[in-house]
Amino acid sequence: MNFPAQQPASAIGQATAIEMSRAEAEVKAAVFIAQQSPRNIQVAQQEMRFTCAQYAVAEKAFFSYPKAGQTISGPSIHLAREIALIWGNIQHGTMELSRDTALGQSEILAYAWDLQRNSRSSQIFIAPHVRDTKSGKKSLTDLRDVYENNANLGARRLREAIFAMLPDWYVAEAIEICQKTLDKGNGQSLEERVVEAVANYGRVGVTVKQLETKLGRPRGEWDEADASKLQIIFQSVSHGEMTRDEAFPPDHITAAEIHQQRQQKAPAKTADGDAPQPEVAEPPTS
Repeated sequence: MNFPAQQPASAIGQATAIEMSRAEAEVKAAVFIAQQSPRNIQVAQQEMRFTCAQYAVAEKAFFSYPKAGQTISGPSIHLAREIALIWGNIQHGTMELSRDTALGQSEILAYAWDLQRNSRSSQIFIAPHVRDTKSGKKSLTDLRDVYENNANLGARRLREAIFAMLPDWYVAEAIEICQKTLDKGNGQSLEERVVEAVANYGRVGVTVKQLETKLGRPRGEWDEADASKLQIIFQSVSHGEMTRDEAFPPDHITAAEIHQQRQQKAPAKTADGDAPQPEVAEPPTS
């Protein structure tokens, strides 16, 4: 009995196969050049240490976002790109292979390739054109929204692909140095960092009370670790990794507080039980 030829999976189209073949041919051609100019590990390590000691790098080195009632944090795509550049002989990136507006999804490739060792980490994934909101999933139709959504999802896969190509000891040391740099601050005292953090959050509508709730202690007891945590969260909100309301749920007033506020605003009653009438000023005499 003859069976019909198996059709290729719709998730990976012809354009994807052509693009993968072209990209692979280009990288294979670059492998020879990379092997002729191998990286100097000692030099790369020294440059990494210097770079991670810079506050401008350390403040973007970590991410934080809520998931299933917990806070997920770790080294960011910014740190991955920075230390991959220093390590050398690595190509990485993301590429939108196809977009289906009818199905509301894009096909994206995220990859990292160590040309010197000829080792590659890549992933093709489907990015739905949707965004999670408090009222459920929202379909994205605006081109800018779709682009930002794809870039955000692609950056997460790219981060893992880059770290898969870098030695564990190299990444671990970079993370440790960045954390120490972040804890020290940018030459500011702890009080100055706290004032700056409160001001930054105030501009996006986050109150001191919300910050204190997040850290679990009053402002006067914040330490360097707390200031670093606030900096990481602020960067994550600025980069769109989580929204302000996800990081700091709005304050909810209780029924008792509403009743108390009404009592404070209500005029006091007189002995006969009636509220006093407002005084009317007499007209000035001429």
